[in-house]
Amino acid sequence: MAASVGAALPCGPLQHHGRTADRAPALPIPRQPENRSLQAGRSLQSSRKHLGLSRRRSRVAASAGVGASAVGEDTGDSLDDVRVFDLSGNAVPISDLWKDRKAVIAFARHFGCVLCRKRADYLAAKKDIMDASGVALVLIGPGKVDQAKAFSEQTKFQGEVYADPSHSAYEALRFVSGFTTTFTPGAGLKIIQSYMEGYRQDWKLSSEKETVSRGGWQQGGIIVAGPGKNNISYIHKDKEAGDDPPIEEIMRACCS
Repeated sequence: MAASVGAALPCGPLQHHGRTADRAPALPIPRQPENRSLQAGRSLQSSRKHLGLSRRRSRVAASAGVGASAVGEDTGDSLDDVRVFDLSGNAVPISDLWKDRKAVIAFARHFGCVLCRKRADYLAAKKDIMDASGVALVLIGPGKVDQAKAFSEQTKFQGEVYADPSHSAYEALRFVSGFTTTFTPGAGLKIIQSYMEGYRQDWKLSSEKETVSRGGWQQGGIIVAGPGKNNISYIHKDKEAGDDPPIEEIMRACCS
């Protein structure tokens, strides 16, 4: 029962960080020339502060989606042995999906997930722009080919759909998985919002062995890749269920 509930729902607690600084009152002391050691100390402190700010900015940029040089060839190399399956059951090397073209590839939590159905529409709404730019739209889900077929038929997804029954792509890309990434306040609110918008969980797909065996805890992500096997120019890894990046960010990566 616990596993099926996990399959149904999409964690880290939300935290807010703030800093306060107390200002000391100005003292009526005559200004004295600073000695060299004091000046050097302040210069070093300023340099450290600037370096820390630069590092923080780098981390923000990375969390928002990173460029090809930052992703690195090792990410593409880790996918060399990964095979996914099209709706006819044919095995396809995953890098073939972007080897000769540019593609936006969405990774679903599982084929029954209500939040993944919303993600499919979220991306498909921009498919006309992708088409005009020669960019393919692809969705991959962890599960069997017949689950992928059911998802495609139910959602009328306009892109290509592939199955990854071994979860090998998810493991190679190091997408997170676990109870604490699934049951979060943010994910719960997104589920409620999705239901209010008319999206529904497919409980039959969510209860199948391939999904339940992993507890339904798998998270996905979105990449922009190609042309070229190792050319992964953007990667977003969901931190929790329903963690969609801003659509403008994806469009800049694929079509600008």
